[in-house]
Amino acid sequence: MRPVTVEIVATRGSAPRDAGTAMVVEAETIRGTIGGGALEHRAIALARVGRALPFEDTIALGPGLGQCCGGVVTLRFSEGVKCLAPPQVLLKPTVPDHWQSRPLWVWGAGHVGRALVEQAVPLGAFDITWIDTAADRFPALVPQTVNVLPAADLPTAMAYAPGDAAHLIFTYSHDFDLALCDAALRRGFAFCGLIGSDTKWARFRKRLSGMGHADADIARITCPIGDKSMGKHPDFIALGTLRQLLSSEHWPGGMT
Repeated sequence: MRPVTVEIVATRGSAPRDAGTAMVVEAETIRGTIGGGALEHRAIALARVGRALPFEDTIALGPGLGQCCGGVVTLRFSEGVKCLAPPQVLLKPTVPDHWQSRPLWVWGAGHVGRALVEQAVPLGAFDITWIDTAADRFPALVPQTVNVLPAADLPTAMAYAPGDAAHLIFTYSHDFDLALCDAALRRGFAFCGLIGSDTKWARFRKRLSGMGHADADIARITCPIGDKSMGKHPDFIALGTLRQLLSSEHWPGGMT
């Protein structure tokens, strides 16, 4: 197939990326990202059906897409390759003095999960376990120091995590995200971070409360994760998340 550029041309409400963000879809490869998850999966499928170009599609990020962001995104599909903006230079996070390796469980091998693992491994600050629903969800090459765990039932896998682990939840499904938050609260953790918008977290808090969790326990989950001021590119979400994790007061010896 010919390359197809998929660009976000408008957003309303909460959305994973801003207008102007683009990716290029080819028969076997994807370059760039418009935010991952169900939105990106649908966009890739639309780009590959062979529909006459150009065209636009407006997608509500609601229950029909398995999401609860509450926003709306308009995508433009056009023939050819749009120049993708190169990532800015990333500053390596600072590991606190006398920091000892901590167990870190990363849930999801999409764009943000991959960026997080790529940046975390060189720090040597974590004993990383990386989990997703199937082996083909992971990149072909994974650092040997990372323990890869394909698990069709993600919440069940939570039972194998140490009680003092940090969890970062980046899956492609809001249903998986919610189930993992529930499982983490029942299992116990040192830190739990969830990718998402304020709207998503407000809905998750209500659902977790309905599952029997106390408000004080739910409040221990950090959402949104990272640093909003850095933007929504996966590399910057990962960098902000690592800085947040390394400074967490929940981990003895962490910076405050």
